[in-house]
Amino acid sequence: MHNVRVSRRTFVSAAAAPFVAGIVRPVLPSVQNYWADQLAGTPAENWLTYHGDYSGRRFSRLAAIARANVKRLQAAWVYQAEGTSHQECTPVVRDGVMYVTASNIVYALDACAGRKIWEYRAELPEGIKPEVNRGVALSEHRLFFATADCRLIALDARNGSRVWEARVADHRKEYRLTQAPLVIKDKVVVGMGYGDWGARGYLDCYDQATGALVWRFWTVPRPGDPFSETWPEANNAWENGGGCTWMTGTYDREANLIYWGTGNPAPDFYGEGRTGDNLLTNCVVALDADTGERRWHFQFTPHDTHDWDACECPMLVDAAWRGRPRKLLVEANRNGFFYVLDRITGEYLLGKVFATQTWARGLDPKGRPIVIEGTDPTPAGVKVCPTVEGASNWMSPSYSPRYGLYYVVAQDGCTIYASSAAPFQEGKNNYQGTGTQRLPGDPARMFIRALELQTGEKRWERPMLGSEWSWGGTLATAGDLVFVGDAAGNLVAHDAEKGDALWHFYTGRDLSASPMTYASSGRQFVALASGSAIFTFALPE
Repeated sequence: MHNVRVSRRTFVSAAAAPFVAGIVRPVLPSVQNYWADQLAGTPAENWLTYHGDYSGRRFSRLAAIARANVKRLQAAWVYQAEGTSHQECTPVVRDGVMYVTASNIVYALDACAGRKIWEYRAELPEGIKPEVNRGVALSEHRLFFATADCRLIALDARNGSRVWEARVADHRKEYRLTQAPLVIKDKVVVGMGYGDWGARGYLDCYDQATGALVWRFWTVPRPGDPFSETWPEANNAWENGGGCTWMTGTYDREANLIYWGTGNPAPDFYGEGRTGDNLLTNCVVALDADTGERRWHFQFTPHDTHDWDACECPMLVDAAWRGRPRKLLVEANRNGFFYVLDRITGEYLLGKVFATQTWARGLDPKGRPIVIEGTDPTPAGVKVCPTVEGASNWMSPSYSPRYGLYYVVAQDGCTIYASSAAPFQEGKNNYQGTGTQRLPGDPARMFIRALELQTGEKRWERPMLGSEWSWGGTLATAGDLVFVGDAAGNLVAHDAEKGDALWHFYTGRDLSASPMTYASSGRQFVALASGSAIFTFALPE
């Protein structure tokens, strides 16, 4: 069953009115090109994708909230979502309407006042529990979201009615969907998750109009496919090889290339049964958006045995590099190294340690790690840094072109990694090859760090308050601010240039989402999901 509810008593601002049921926007000339232009531009009034735009920079041109006045920032409205106590979505906003998800529910809200316009609930099969959901993808008049039972659903953005749904994976076979999809031209791209359960990774592309599958890209090759030589031939390890595509990628419209991170191989900690580099796990892959064909890949951690997947955001930056303009791909990887690549060719340009790591002596001239002997997990356990959560993770980084700084939530810490032979057992929902243990009396520490794009050097850092782990990401703005969710449940505004903390707000819950900003009715807002609530902030009117 699918239920759409439209709030009869909801007040809707003038900006939101074009998307209420029964009111249709005027058709723009060359709608597809217009929409592509909007997605390709730096966010300002609207925040149109999970990352804000195609680049993944999470930088907004809005500057009404700035260093000089951020101390006056206050809560504007709060919306409490039903049926959840934990949200990981980034709101998407267009023309005064905000779209958020809470597991299998989509809400359309008045972005000025927080009142509900409509909601859509996708019922889940018996035995499937609600999963986290990181948000929607938006096109001209449709939005798309993924469900825990592995469906991709297209809704009419104006009223929440279902247009179509497609079966992305079989939820009975270790797959789940949690990410926000990505709209590209007349298509929508979505990945899948739960490689730790023994899922074999892939990335799907669907036709926006019909929901028909256009192409599928597998991240773990079958025997005879390219890169199958990086997996053992004897035991069919590839069948449950992991490499899931569980976070939202980025897109270069001019090159027509999709950039997507891939997960770790399975089992996570026992690598003896899957000898070799295990391509294309722990990679960023560049794919032709029309065909899904691989143009290039870069593997950050060959033959990973520490669960340091590469699903962090592959950020796209255009900047001068060594004296000439260059199209760059930038990533602070979970393995503790900050990377700069040429995003057209995949050429390795820079690698720099940005957090505590003890597993590699460095990177060779092509960016391959020089692994320190004795750092693989053993039955007795081995202490290695970073932690199993990683020096970074899926929390969103951001970038300020004003200062050439990359802002990342980073962790310094270590874990005891243990391994044992672990044959795959269907339905067990655990294919890790043993696991990890915290170090008593040696907690990890969280920081927000500003890294220089050109060198990877740390410009500034600020330790976070609270527990040893935060899942809150960052947002940079033209108001010379960086917003971040810290490990104590605060949304904090930092000076983008120097790092000073200028303002904070305690949300009352652990944070597992990244902030965003938008403008509606001439007023700039900052929004963040926390617990069951969507918090928004603005300057006093």
